[in-house]
Amino acid sequence: MCQRYDITAPANFQHKAPSDLRALVLDDSRAQCAMLSSLLGGWGYDVVSFTDPRLALECLDTSEINLVISDWVMPEMSGPEFCRRFREMKRGIHGYVILLTSKSEKSAIAQGLDAGADDFLAKPVHSGELRARINAGERILAAQAELREKNRMISGALGEIQTLYAEIERDLQEAKRLQESLLRDEFVSLDGVDLSFLLQSSGHVGGDLVGHFQAGPDQVGVFSIDVSGHGVTSAMIAARLYAVLGSNSPSRNLALKKGAKGPFARPLGEVASKLNELMIQEVGGDQYFTLCLAIINLSDGVVHMVQAGHPHPVLLHQDGSARLLGKGGLPIGLMPDASWNAMQITLKPGERLLMYSDGLTECPAANGTFLDEDGLIRILTDISDRKGLELLGSLKKRLADFAGQQDFPDDISAALIEFKGVC
Repeated sequence: MCQRYDITAPANFQHKAPSDLRALVLDDSRAQCAMLSSLLGGWGYDVVSFTDPRLALECLDTSEINLVISDWVMPEMSGPEFCRRFREMKRGIHGYVILLTSKSEKSAIAQGLDAGADDFLAKPVHSGELRARINAGERILAAQAELREKNRMISGALGEIQTLYAEIERDLQEAKRLQESLLRDEFVSLDGVDLSFLLQSSGHVGGDLVGHFQAGPDQVGVFSIDVSGHGVTSAMIAARLYAVLGSNSPSRNLALKKGAKGPFARPLGEVASKLNELMIQEVGGDQYFTLCLAIINLSDGVVHMVQAGHPHPVLLHQDGSARLLGKGGLPIGLMPDASWNAMQITLKPGERLLMYSDGLTECPAANGTFLDEDGLIRILTDISDRKGLELLGSLKKRLADFAGQQDFPDDISAALIEFKGVC
């Protein structure tokens, strides 16, 4: 049976319940129900009362009542059993349960707590103590309501973050696709020279860049670049550098000049200086990049090369031996008045020149040691019988074996120049 009460409490009871709190009273005694409902109603509660536990559970299952006062001893269902069934309900809010009992044994209290009761009140009920217990319950319910609201706000913010992250992920995937498109061909075969390229970013996008351009009727330029840092900023700088090095047009490529018989290569020290000036004027800050730029004569194998802070290129001889070239040089973008000198070597038919980023030599093993230049030379010597993309693929596999994983902590890139000689 359900009864609703709205009885004004005595003047000494000035407590007002929060407007969102509703109470349920369960007791097989109608007189006890009436007394408790009268008190709660006088304190501002919207109260429903029951003498049948099953009807009380049905009411709780379909309402947002959050304060429950139940007797312990009832003929059809005990107070702890009532609590247990109440706690099994899938409700959106917590219900604060006070059990009325004449039991004082610790085992009984433990039974009630285990069943889901929040507090206990000894019978006969004293109104002042009841109000104090309810006040304590209200504080807990208010804290829970505040927590739910904060969780709701956090969930909303998390949803917005996840939506934003999904948009960023799509943008980064598109940026990765665009960056990969900068490497037009992994393998290029020209009269006298084969070119092979390897490029793998450690994240979505990276600051490594390799490529080539035509430097006249019988020359080709090949570059290997590593921009400092990682991620979007480095990738944007790398894209800007591709715009000034990746074209065959002298009007768009800083490494080329326009001549009477067509484009030809600038002196490489001058190219490095122009790139340094561009970097300082357009980027500034702490950003810089390392560079290895080579101009190869397709007919005689003469290579002019400038090294600006980039790892030492490796010359692979026909017999499988290998040695490092170059003297280092300053990275580009650090000092406004820096200068660079080019060096010259001559490739014999069958010899190869490898330019690469420090993602190879600084690749860490599981114990923290780096591959370093000696380790790279050992790998190249072991796989010297392979050529072109097969050699670069084997190099990448050996690097993964050394690191113990397929994903590398830094971008890796390489450009392989194989001189075939004049046919």
